[in-house]
Amino acid sequence: MPELQKRVHSVLISVYDKTGLDELVRLLTEMGIVIYSTGGTQSYIEGLGLPCVAVEQVTSYPSILGGRVKTLHPKIFGGILAMRNDDHLSQLAHFEIPMIDMVVVDLYPFEETTKTTDDHDAIIEKIDIGGISLIRAAAKNYREVVVIPSKEYYKDLHQIVASQGLSNISHRKKLAAAAFQISSKYDKLIYQYLNGGTNQMSELRYGENPHQKAWFKGDINEVLEVRGQKELSYNNLLDIDAALHMMNDFKEEHSACVAIFKHNNSCGLALRDSLSEAWKAALAGDPQSAFGGVIICNREVDIETAHEIDKLFYEVLIAPGFEEGVESMLLNRKNRALVKIKSWDFAPLIKKSAVNGVLIQEDNLKKLRKEDSRLVTSRSITDAEWEDLIIAVNCVKHLKSNAIALVKDKQLIGMGCGQTSRVDACKQAIEKAVRMGFDPAGSCMASEAFFPFPDCVELAHAAKIKVIAQPGGSIQDQKSIDAAELYSISMALTGIRNFKH
Repeated sequence: MPELQKRVHSVLISVYDKTGLDELVRLLTEMGIVIYSTGGTQSYIEGLGLPCVAVEQVTSYPSILGGRVKTLHPKIFGGILAMRNDDHLSQLAHFEIPMIDMVVVDLYPFEETTKTTDDHDAIIEKIDIGGISLIRAAAKNYREVVVIPSKEYYKDLHQIVASQGLSNISHRKKLAAAAFQISSKYDKLIYQYLNGGTNQMSELRYGENPHQKAWFKGDINEVLEVRGQKELSYNNLLDIDAALHMMNDFKEEHSACVAIFKHNNSCGLALRDSLSEAWKAALAGDPQSAFGGVIICNREVDIETAHEIDKLFYEVLIAPGFEEGVESMLLNRKNRALVKIKSWDFAPLIKKSAVNGVLIQEDNLKKLRKEDSRLVTSRSITDAEWEDLIIAVNCVKHLKSNAIALVKDKQLIGMGCGQTSRVDACKQAIEKAVRMGFDPAGSCMASEAFFPFPDCVELAHAAKIKVIAQPGGSIQDQKSIDAAELYSISMALTGIRNFKH
């Protein structure tokens, strides 16, 4: 498709939330762009002392029914939907319809209203009709018209302004896709509300195994935006949830972070200066287990990293965003899903059926800080070791118990998990690190629960591991502390147990 450039000469603005609108309107006015508006948006723009053409001047028809009908008129939608060809342009001229090159909309807050009131009539009044029609019309005619479907896309409008009002067709198509995504979610929320609630059951292909039926209850679209043709499976959703919980502990890191999940456990994690380097280091942790896994990043996936990730067979890639061109490249393969993180909100309670009832507990969102730990041996811990140790603790927290994690130079080099004894988890972590080509000497070890015996410390000494973190709390803590002291190993007690079953 050719990169058809279009210049914006006129814009229709109809927004509920006026945040950030004043700067945009001033910029558009300075560029000589004609602004059409109505209702509260028109009053807001006029209140800024800026010129604005009222929709009523175009339609010769007033807003009616208490504002329920304002923009729904052929003279508005004709200007949005018209192709710029001789036939359509002659009709616009005949009926004196102005062309509209851009539509900026922010919809009535229907979802927010359902959360703040039980007043059915008030909720129904927040169903946007004109706004949703405007963005759908503009999105349909993306070859000619730019659609800004919510205030979240004002950055795209700033980009077009910086380009002297020019936009290319690939950018307009991307915005059109966003518009229909917003429209479909909006309609789904209305359907769910009128149908009795937002937590409807949706059937999955099957459960943990093909012979098990499964359903998902809730609205994943509140926190994630799923892209691609792949239908998320029961196991995908479990891995996505596990990945999000782990990355929640790394999302604010200044370094780029990548983690790879398989069967609810991280088989690779690394922090580096660039995302591509973090990806390579995470994959090196266990390239075999990464096959068919779920990948999560703490920053936008750039095209360089995407090319590297594309070499691996994986099922789901999760990130806060995707650089332009990444989606089209990675979704060339059908059995993949890209998941954009919209919110880090987690359900406050974890529920699990058990023994003819339901177990309910708070989510484990406690994150280790250096000041929470207590050094109980004489060997001090360097700043670099503290960094690795905290990474190790925040890794092992998300592994199935019993678990041990080894981190060296901000890279998960070995882990043992799901073992019925802690010493077996420790053996597994060290053996795996060696098998993957890493030297565990000088690495930092973390255990998600206390050491009942000093055997793990002895294994750490044999592997030349120099720093250990464990929560403490065993009646035999002193034996492990004494062993660490004997072997000149630094031991920090975190006071935070992180069992995971």
